[in-house]
Amino acid sequence: MDESELHKVAPEARRGRGAATNETGRYERETRVAVADGWERDAPAILRTVTREERPRRAITRNSSPDVAFDRSLNPYRGCEHGCIYCFARPSHAWLGLSPGLDFETRLVVRPGIGAVLARELARPSYRPGVLAIGTNTDPYQPVERDARAMRGVLEVLAAHRHPVAIVTRGALIERDLDILSEMAGQGLVQVGVSVTTLDAALARRMEPRAPAPARRLAMIRALSEAGIPVRAMVAPVIPALTDPELEAILAAGAQAGARAASWIMLRLPREVSPLFRDWLDEHYHGRAARVMARLREMHGGQDYRADWGHRMRGEGPYAELIGQRFRLAVKRLGLATGLPALRTDLFRVPPKVGDQLDLF
Repeated sequence: MDESELHKVAPEARRGRGAATNETGRYERETRVAVADGWERDAPAILRTVTREERPRRAITRNSSPDVAFDRSLNPYRGCEHGCIYCFARPSHAWLGLSPGLDFETRLVVRPGIGAVLARELARPSYRPGVLAIGTNTDPYQPVERDARAMRGVLEVLAAHRHPVAIVTRGALIERDLDILSEMAGQGLVQVGVSVTTLDAALARRMEPRAPAPARRLAMIRALSEAGIPVRAMVAPVIPALTDPELEAILAAGAQAGARAASWIMLRLPREVSPLFRDWLDEHYHGRAARVMARLREMHGGQDYRADWGHRMRGEGPYAELIGQRFRLAVKRLGLATGLPALRTDLFRVPPKVGDQLDLF
């Protein structure tokens, strides 16, 4: 029996989830496998979302990758209930002793108080402002944010410090924070990227089971745009032989909803994401699985994925070049930019605390 089959969870137990397995994280010394012993009489219990709190010691994570446009980021949560099967952040859950499979989308870590930690870091005399990226690992507007409000706390700190922020999300909860975001946008301090992977609601439900439907994401773009917030429509990831035929339609829908710019990223399958995605393909799109993986391997030198700088986001070869050419032609026809205006860093200030002496001039 294939090892992934040993870790497969019954479909009725994982209803509404992306991954099919919960294989032990790569850093664990022991592997645990649930085995039916014949005593079960009831249907397996449905997996519920469980959260635990982490008191963060740091808020800002520094980044030196040469192929991303930011040097600092922040993550209010670890794990993501959206359950997108292709999520490149899944392997990070292994660092917590948890599975990048179903644990990633059902066992979440909330970081309350991260706003206060951020405020302390921004107040350091050595700090120099730069665009803070949020949503580059897990979504800051996943469902748990409704009650935890960690992202709301972060935004309040950034607004008080007049600090620039670039947000990536597919969570409709961002509309709750339009009051802060619209004010920051008026100062040139915020931009938002909204990921729209497909316009096919049925495909989205299988692939991104707890994320807002495609039509809802387009409504988010419209709401943000009407509030004066610069929005980028992100076709991310592009999945060969599955979502790539929709590239032009997604861009057109994003432009019609009010996006000013657009971008694209090819599907990435680092570490545990590759077997999880292949299992998902085999279960839901068995007839296309071989074609999808063949295209990916063509772009990565025969491997499912290569993480080389300058290569990992787009791949290489004729197919990758074709997608890039289609994207360039579409954004030109639609009048979309490929980047949003630079955010301001010159407004940054550390707000006075209660009891501080104010400047006279």
